[in-house]
Amino acid sequence: MPKETMTPRERWLAVLNREQPDRVPMDYWATEEATAKLMKHLRCADEQALAERLHMDRPVSVGPEYVGPALPKDTDVFGCRSRQVDYGTGSYSECVYHPLAEYETLDEIERNYTWPSADWWDYSGIRDQIVGKEEFPIRGGGSEPFLTYKNLRGQEQAFMDLILQPDMVHFCLDKLFDLCYESTRRIYEQIPGQVMITYVAEDLGGQEDLMYSPEQIREFFLPRMKRMMDLAHEAGAYVFHHTDGAVRKILPDMIETGIDVLNPIQWRCKGMEIEGLQRDFGDQIVFHGGVDNQYTLAFGSVEEVRQEVANDLRILGEGGGYILAPCHNIQAVSPPENIVAMYETGYELGWT
Repeated sequence: MPKETMTPRERWLAVLNREQPDRVPMDYWATEEATAKLMKHLRCADEQALAERLHMDRPVSVGPEYVGPALPKDTDVFGCRSRQVDYGTGSYSECVYHPLAEYETLDEIERNYTWPSADWWDYSGIRDQIVGKEEFPIRGGGSEPFLTYKNLRGQEQAFMDLILQPDMVHFCLDKLFDLCYESTRRIYEQIPGQVMITYVAEDLGGQEDLMYSPEQIREFFLPRMKRMMDLAHEAGAYVFHHTDGAVRKILPDMIETGIDVLNPIQWRCKGMEIEGLQRDFGDQIVFHGGVDNQYTLAFGSVEEVRQEVANDLRILGEGGGYILAPCHNIQAVSPPENIVAMYETGYELGWT
């Protein structure tokens, strides 16, 4: 086996700059339950030991500490209340109270709702969060405001608002993006030049197609996302764009807007075949993800996992713009043997 000559930070940076790393970087996304199951299987005492055992190159995330007004139990800064919903092998926090759902007009929101301020967070501890972690890529800042808007209004109503209440959507998204922008700016201010990756996200696709029309994406999302991307680029960070699902038809717009990395490459979704993505966009963006967890990691054999990793390295890795990772959070239903096979195969075959 070849010898590593790069740190995880250097490895990521080489891929982002289209230079040759010693090997393909490998990231890790999983639920807490899946991670606990994997740690038990490998007899790892903690997540650091797990990362070392499987040669992961996980970024270190930094962020401010909340010091704003006291929040009721299970309620976030926007007033959205959540509860844990059990799905058999674990649970997710789901929003069950939508504080803007009761309002019928924009005027009512303007008169009655208090928006969070970036001053509700303390950013001074961010420098300490990277001490001793200088060898890893640093992730900080970013945005995913329509996800918040769906919690504020309720998902069904939020989608209806795009057609029935566009002024309300524009107003609320401006407020939400402004908060993300100012928070991200303050993070950069604390550790100038240290943030490598900023997460500018929005789930745009379903299994078969976009969840919005391209016109809606261009009207409501892209101008505001470009402002976030420009801020990241001005700070020397790369834009990591997360969007689930079948988003092939909007990718040219996303690339023009400024994304550098596309995640999570759910190739079982319509139009997301990796051969086509590499052919049409491989020289413009870095791919992150690609190892399927709808079937392969969850229900496939160890040999199927190994074959898929080999295919991803060969196809998505052509030209050097690939970071190996699951195509979203690994779920607890995935056998630990499959997860181990993913990383061991990536480590065995990923040398450049």
